[in-house]
Amino acid sequence: MCVDRGKSIINIIVMADIFDYIKWRGDLDFSLVPFNTVDNIILSQLSYLHLDNIVPSLENKGRITIAEAEYLFTQEINKTNSSLKQTLLFREDMEFIKVLGSSKRFGNCELCAYVNNIDEELEKQFSALCIITGDGSSFISFRGTDSTFTGWKESFNMSFSDTVPAQLEAVHYLEKIARNVKGSLRIGGHSKGGNLAIYAAAFCNKKTQHRIKAIYSNDAPGFHSRIIESKGYQEIRGCIQSFIPHSSVIGLLLKHEDDYTVVKSSQIGLMQHSLYSWEITHNDIIHIDHVSKSSRFVDKTIKEWIAELDYEQRQKFIEALFTVLCASQAKSTNELTQDWFKSTTHIIQSLGNIDESTKKIISKTLSSLFRSAKNNFYTLMEVDEGAAE
Repeated sequence: MCVDRGKSIINIIVMADIFDYIKWRGDLDFSLVPFNTVDNIILSQLSYLHLDNIVPSLENKGRITIAEAEYLFTQEINKTNSSLKQTLLFREDMEFIKVLGSSKRFGNCELCAYVNNIDEELEKQFSALCIITGDGSSFISFRGTDSTFTGWKESFNMSFSDTVPAQLEAVHYLEKIARNVKGSLRIGGHSKGGNLAIYAAAFCNKKTQHRIKAIYSNDAPGFHSRIIESKGYQEIRGCIQSFIPHSSVIGLLLKHEDDYTVVKSSQIGLMQHSLYSWEITHNDIIHIDHVSKSSRFVDKTIKEWIAELDYEQRQKFIEALFTVLCASQAKSTNELTQDWFKSTTHIIQSLGNIDESTKKIISKTLSSLFRSAKNNFYTLMEVDEGAAE
């Protein structure tokens, strides 16, 4: 079902990213240069682009090449007052789709089965697409948390719930794809998308599971013990390839049982979460020995903080937090930052209107966080033998 994976530590002086990789490998399709971990990063990033009405939906069995999708995407986003501009999460997204579409390696790949499902009532944010790479296999890319409050709320819900709606939909999506495409399957995603990839592989049917060649988790949160200890998870462990940046925060949340590879990034702190910052070689990600002191500090602090709260306390805190955020009248983080003065004014006003029990929940939970941070401050004083901060 899976192939063995090896790890190598590669040190080079010249910094390179996925844009450099596309220049180096862009004229070589997957039949000439086999799929590698850098291709995983690129195709995982691709699912962040909103391709509604461009890529055929899951119900429509049509396909479109990345080159064709890039043309339609560019045409749409250049329209006056195009709403598509508001969906871009990263400043590099426009350049990214353009270089992908113009390359032979990726431009000829076919896209299909696009899904973008936001359900505020169910607190579900799910999006994915399938990429036919032309080497007899397909890559299923699950989108991570987008800018919507619904997406952020669902991700926070992972702290107290064994499963969230997007995970269950990921299983159904994977099985539908398996019925509609031939050959082996690779599955991947960034952030929550990597979590969905692992969950879908662990709980899909056996026939689909045996077609999975690799599962890529790129700086993704883990799971609760019940999921990790499940038979399905244990059966796919050997397929999982996990990558986290030097100063990872998201990728160390919850529990992980699979080994992870630490990746060098050109950014610092939380900015390292962006796949655009990960440094690469001609066919691999640049590996380093271990995570940074700051990453270990945040990891220990958050794990200790969450362990101190029972599931009910976590749920009440998250509900209280999002009650305050929603008072901003924004629907997404993009809207929140676009008119931050107005949003902040609404939030401050809402703080005076929330009931005393909610205030106590927020105050008590944040006090617990600060106490945990104080207890783990010594981590920042430890000798760091890895890369510099």
